[in-house]
Amino acid sequence: MGKAAAPRALPDNEAKAVARMLRVSPQKLNLVAQLIRGKKVATALADLQFSQKRISVEVKKCLESAIANAENNHDLDVDDLVVKEAYVGKALVLKRFHARARGRGARILKPFANLTIVVREVPAEAA
Repeated sequence: MGKAAAPRALPDNEAKAVARMLRVSPQKLNLVAQLIRGKKVATALADLQFSQKRISVEVKKCLESAIANAENNHDLDVDDLVVKEAYVGKALVLKRFHARARGRGARILKPFANLTIVVREVPAEAA
């Protein structure tokens, strides 16, 4: 007597993964997400592997999760996957206090971000 399952939001040739509460500002995370948008999955993984940004390790984990979801849950071919979307959203912000001169205080904001990666199966064109 439970509720009926919600219909799938994505088309049959797409899969997604979400990484939540990444300890980086959304602006910095978006710089890494721009690296992989629109690229083939193998190229995107290589770019993240050799990126100098600290957060690229977490982005790579999220991309690998999206690939695994596509392969195991939706029976998509890994070799034909392309990063369709990689978008960033804001999560919570920790507010911290830093003591300053003459009895004053300064606010320190420690932001978190969410990352969503959608991969799509694009069949290879017959050449």
